[in-house]
Amino acid sequence: METRELTTRAASLEELRAKGRLVVGLNGHTICLLAEGDEVYAIDNRCPHMGFPLHRGTVSDGILTCHWHHARFDLCTGGTFDQFADELRRFPVEIEDGDVFVDLTPRRDHVEHQRQRLQVGLERNISLVVAKSAIVLVEADPSGVDAFRAGLDFGVRRRGGGWFRGLTTLTCFMNLVPRLPAEERAAALYHGLTDVALDSAGEEPRFPLEPLPGEADPQRLARWFRSFVEVRDSEGAERALVSAVRAGATQQQLADMLFTAATDHRYLDGGHTLDFVNKALEALDIAGWDRAEAVLASLPAQLAFAERMEESNAWRHPVDLVALLEDAFERLSEPGAGLWEARAELVETTLEAEPADVLEALLAALRDGASAVDVASAVAFAAAMRIARFPTTNEFGDWDTALHTFTFANAVEQGLRRAPSRELLRGVLDAAMSVHLDRFLNVPATRLPEPDDGHGALAELPLLLDRQQQVDDAARLVASYRGDPGELIATLGACLLREDRNFHTIQCVEAAVRQHELLLGTGEDGLPLIAAARYLAAHAPTDRAQRQTYEIARRLHRGEKLYEDDA
Repeated sequence: METRELTTRAASLEELRAKGRLVVGLNGHTICLLAEGDEVYAIDNRCPHMGFPLHRGTVSDGILTCHWHHARFDLCTGGTFDQFADELRRFPVEIEDGDVFVDLTPRRDHVEHQRQRLQVGLERNISLVVAKSAIVLVEADPSGVDAFRAGLDFGVRRRGGGWFRGLTTLTCFMNLVPRLPAEERAAALYHGLTDVALDSAGEEPRFPLEPLPGEADPQRLARWFRSFVEVRDSEGAERALVSAVRAGATQQQLADMLFTAATDHRYLDGGHTLDFVNKALEALDIAGWDRAEAVLASLPAQLAFAERMEESNAWRHPVDLVALLEDAFERLSEPGAGLWEARAELVETTLEAEPADVLEALLAALRDGASAVDVASAVAFAAAMRIARFPTTNEFGDWDTALHTFTFANAVEQGLRRAPSRELLRGVLDAAMSVHLDRFLNVPATRLPEPDDGHGALAELPLLLDRQQQVDDAARLVASYRGDPGELIATLGACLLREDRNFHTIQCVEAAVRQHELLLGTGEDGLPLIAAARYLAAHAPTDRAQRQTYEIARRLHRGEKLYEDDA
């Protein structure tokens, strides 16, 4: 093709008018030329929705309609009338000496355009749009923080009910992103972002409250916050919390406000509430604490309206666990400095003993020098053991019961590492009682797998998870692995990303990876990953429809054809 400064000759005007439309290849672009009345248009021949060849479309009254999914475009501007499609790329045209010249100069910032399109996908819950945006944004920012911030800002602003499943999913996946293969990181963000969109769809938007006027004392605000949550006044609690942020409360003070309220009552909402608090704080660590006011304001509704387990029969009968806990709280001693070596005995007691004996063992560990993190870690390990030894003869839904205890115990430990307090230490005792309540899930307890020689978990695990209920074989593969733990985690993550989103499976894998990393070098680090592999295998394979949507977006991004045009 003849090139003239910024324009390239595409065809003769006479030939174009004779045929009405032509498809030409110009410098790597496949362009459709259309002659409509006195006008000549040059457009990208791939429909921006799913790549259907637009020369097979129909033009009527200046609107081009793609025949695959009926996306409609204004030929003059390229604008779409269907937000699932995206804008059609147009190329400026010049006519000179009977020839059609096309300007191929890029006209927009592709990354900024996809940042805007991500908002469309989130607002309208369009997974393919979100997938396309995630791929471009992660390619531009491999850390994924740019895309994560967009999803976080949208979720805390848009979901009237406050922090919930979607934002937790997004944060779990963002925590996993650095541990995933580079080619899977955009898929992780896609899953998290689409869950935010789905969780927000149909919800009323949030209308944030302004902080109290004038100066305020963070300590007094913390007391008010706690009292407002106590009487289920979410608006009063929100205003106290955002006032504390504006008053300059430190990150630790804010975390302490939230964790204290989350442990004033027993095991709120089956463990989810404290986990949500922890995930919101982790989200701020990633996105930046300049977002604290908006992000933390999404939590009071969850704290105020959560089910309190002292209202639950299981925590009152046949043993009044709440009364036992209240007595134990009165006798809580200051944690030790960590000079304590009875971890194995405490784990065993937590798993096997009666509730009163479990609480006494925890109190004794603290008196004997165990730190708050020591006892929290032991209880979290016991909770992981429930999953690692969960027999498949249980009802399928009981996997979730064990999962809730594990993610709650993990969140308590993470919270104590961030903002240790006597109040949050109550959560360790709550977690231990939940481990006790889950004891029937290990009757009979499945044996921990015996490691075999020569099993290639990295190659075999994805194949194994193509079949249902390969729970024990998945555990054996993980137990037998002797290579780089990071590669095993990357494989587990990639297997997770193949499946349709399951909130609890995502929580389990993310918490297990965190626990594994905290236990590295102790000889106990393999058990959390065994638990994660068993849980994942129990919930795989799925239809994998969400992954199919992502793969469509990835193929389009690579320029591959989804529709083969014989012409």
